[in-house]
Amino acid sequence: MIIKENIHQAKTHFSKLIEHALNGDEVIVAKAGKALVKIVPIEEPEERVPGGAMGQVRMDNDFNDPLDPNEVPGFGL
Repeated sequence: MIIKENIHQAKTHFSKLIEHALNGDEVIVAKAGKALVKIVPIEEPEERVPGGAMGQVRMDNDFNDPLDPNEVPGFGL
């Protein structure tokens, strides 16, 4: 559901509008009928777990060896 309120009504019913946004409604605040802002819930990012990609990435033993300038022209300036 889309809920559109003018600034004065939004100030008066702010708590109600927040509840609507949290329940998935689109809440728009307008001035003189022109949409200005949208109230949306904050989505918390997933917690990062160290080592979450373990076993998914493999690097050769020569990963840190210098590059051969003949293989990559202009790279080994």
